[in-house]
Amino acid sequence: MSSACLFSGGKDSTLALHKAVGLGIGVDLLITMRSANRESYMFHYPNVELTELQAEALGMRHVFSDTEGRKEEELDDLEEALRSNDVKLLVTGATSSKYQADRINAIARKLGIEHIAPLWRIDPVEELNEIASRYEAIITSVSAEGLSPSLLGKRIDGKVIEELKEANRKRGVNLVFEGGEAETLVLDAPMFKEKLVIEKAHTEVSGNNGTYLIERARLANKKAQVGDD
Repeated sequence: MSSACLFSGGKDSTLALHKAVGLGIGVDLLITMRSANRESYMFHYPNVELTELQAEALGMRHVFSDTEGRKEEELDDLEEALRSNDVKLLVTGATSSKYQADRINAIARKLGIEHIAPLWRIDPVEELNEIASRYEAIITSVSAEGLSPSLLGKRIDGKVIEELKEANRKRGVNLVFEGGEAETLVLDAPMFKEKLVIEKAHTEVSGNNGTYLIERARLANKKAQVGDD
């Protein structure tokens, strides 16, 4: 039986994994749902292939589970992923989405799984500040009024947090993107033995929406700089 983390490679699932391990939970598996639909209601879309490198950096077992990403039907795919991997405990990065939490809780009850969401109802600014101070996380998509495509590829730091606060004040943008306003990718974290280095990437922008697509990345020693051999 496995204690698993539903792992997208973004800031929420990575932070939730770290907090779960800090609570003494022996997570031994990362499960990444690989959606064919970029508009999935439940699952992260851009750059999820890089979770394989992140898992290597973490030294953890990792599996992909594919889904077409159709609303509600994708829940059956999640259920099958949990069942086929004999999951007994599931850690997720849910922060405030009742839609997501209700559905994961329903699956957990059905399968007799304990669901732990260490970030549930976390203060958004508190989370962003922790990400900025201890993690290297970049923004990989924006899809809400108030979020500029200029954020794509940027690391979440103090300056970006202030820009997000302004978008929240003016447009009501969720600061931790629980409504899908943006997505992120973690390049380095405290538990990473190595960091991800992006070697080639490009942006695709349409109006106010945009995606930062990473074409090639590798792992490197944490002391190495981008472009080092």
